[in-house]
Amino acid sequence: MEFRPCIDIHNGRVKQIVGGSLKDKGDEAFENFVSDRDAAYYALMYRDMGLKGGHVIMLNAASSEYYEATKTQALSALKAAPGFLQVGGGINDENAEQFLDAGASHVIVTSFVFRDGKIDYDNLELLKKAVGSKRIVLDLSCRKKDGRYMVVTDRWQRFTDVEVEVTLFEELGAFCDEFLIHGVDCEGKSSGFEEDLIRILASYKGHEVTYAGGIADEAAILRLKELGDDRINVTVGSALDIFGGKLLIERVKEICIQ
Repeated sequence: MEFRPCIDIHNGRVKQIVGGSLKDKGDEAFENFVSDRDAAYYALMYRDMGLKGGHVIMLNAASSEYYEATKTQALSALKAAPGFLQVGGGINDENAEQFLDAGASHVIVTSFVFRDGKIDYDNLELLKKAVGSKRIVLDLSCRKKDGRYMVVTDRWQRFTDVEVEVTLFEELGAFCDEFLIHGVDCEGKSSGFEEDLIRILASYKGHEVTYAGGIADEAAILRLKELGDDRINVTVGSALDIFGGKLLIERVKEICIQ
C-alpha cells in the first residue's frame, strides 16, 4: 500500500473541496480548505518526503475563465518535482504530451475516454498512440446509482452507463498503467469511505489501483489496508494537517509502509 498525495487546483488556487459540489456554471464548489501556498510548494514537499505518484487535478473546465490560471499552477507543480506527479483534468491526445514534457510521470484521463455515456475506444486508441499505455492513468471516478457504482465524467457531474466492476478493469488494462478511483460522494467529506467499492477493487489483481474519497483518520487507513489486502494505494485530502485537517501527513506515510 502506498500513500499517493494530491494537489487539487480550482480557480487557480490549491484547494480541498466537496467533490459532489463542483459546478461548471459559475466555477462554484463547496470549499473545505483554500491554501495560501502555490502548487509548487506542495510538489516540493511531496518530493522531499519521497512520495511519488501523487496526482495534480485541474478542476476547471477548459472553457472556464480560470482555466489558464489553474493550468499554470499545475505546470509549476510538475516542473518543481519532475517525475513525481501525475496530472489530470481535461487531458486528451493533443495536450497529453505537453504535460508529460513539463514533468508529469503520467496523465490521468476520464472524460476523454468516457463520452456520451459510454467508453470511447477510438479516443483510447488515440491517447495510447500519442503517449503509450505506460504513461496513462484511467480515472474511474464513480458515484452510486441504483445500488451500482457508475463512472461519472465532466468534473463528476455527468453519469455514464459504465459500471465499475472487475471486468471493466480487465478490459481497460490494455490502455493504461494504473487506475485512479474517486469515490465522489465521499470526496472532501472526511466522513468514511466506500467500503463496498473497495471490495470490488480488491477483487481485481492487475494494475496498481489508488483510491480517493472520505479517508478521515488512521482507523480508516488501516481498514482500507485490510479490505484491500494491502494492495490498494490511498489518497488523503481534506483530513490532512497540511490541508487544515488533523491527520498528520508523516503518520499517513508511516501507516502505509508498515
